[in-house]
Amino acid sequence: MALIRKLPIELNIGFIRRRALFLVFSMALMLGSVGVFLTQGLNLGVDFRGGILMEVRTPQPADLGELRSRLGGLGLGEVSLQQFGEPTDVLINIAKQEGDEEQQIQAIEAVKEALGPGVEMRRQEFVGPKIGDELKEAGFLATVLALLGIGFYIWLRFEWQFGVAALIALVHDVIATVGFYSLTQIEFNLATLAAVLTIAGYSINDTVVIFDRVRESLRRYKKLPLGEVLNKAINMTLSRTVLTSFTTLLALFALFFFGGEVIRGFTAGLIWGVVIGTYSSVGLAVPLLTFIKVRRGGADEEDTEAETAEASS
Repeated sequence: MALIRKLPIELNIGFIRRRALFLVFSMALMLGSVGVFLTQGLNLGVDFRGGILMEVRTPQPADLGELRSRLGGLGLGEVSLQQFGEPTDVLINIAKQEGDEEQQIQAIEAVKEALGPGVEMRRQEFVGPKIGDELKEAGFLATVLALLGIGFYIWLRFEWQFGVAALIALVHDVIATVGFYSLTQIEFNLATLAAVLTIAGYSINDTVVIFDRVRESLRRYKKLPLGEVLNKAINMTLSRTVLTSFTTLLALFALFFFGGEVIRGFTAGLIWGVVIGTYSSVGLAVPLLTFIKVRRGGADEEDTEAETAEASS
């Protein structure tokens, strides 16, 4: 017998009874995230703030102090060095230079010369301030349109009450993720923006599965109180929700520890997003339906034999 079959398939945890606690936690999380964002902001990467990014490999383990000393005398403004991966790999982040593309290229050449021979140039890129501003606007617009599109899809598939609950849960996940990046000061770039949109997709997938069971239960148990029906639907899908999130996290932790520095910020955001998205599907999206007064029944109503049998047992 597969070990998975020994797990409890249908639990009876009182999620709806504790909905006030979940709502207080979610409000505190969102307010805290907004507060951290307003006070600390995001550690914007080159993609959004403009500047130069270079990845180099030194022949011997890198001496960051000595490299800082060499590059600090070039007069290029803020220069930060970060070791990642192997002891010989260094990421160099340089503030954007005044002027056009020619000035950026001159700065790159000056850094190469200062590093000296034997240092392998593995990657170099620069983004101008205008392009960075355009990317900010495009990224914000993409996030808003994605959330509205997902909410519209839920509204078409279910009823408007489900769409509103799903949209609130998605906004909760996005704000909490932005707060996570602001608190940890992990570099926020195009890859991490992709992580935010991926989290929205993952979270809504989980929510749709639970909403499907909610709709089915609403038709099946017409005489049970709404809160009891919603709680039953959550518990019916809880094993699936937990196992899916657990296996996803296993893959993400492997990528986080062994995938290298380039995707570490991306995977860190996804790990946080899977946790918070799983929570919001169970602890926020469904409990919100009790406040929005979701409609009972439907055109293809099923009989209530199961409810009657359950009530008489």
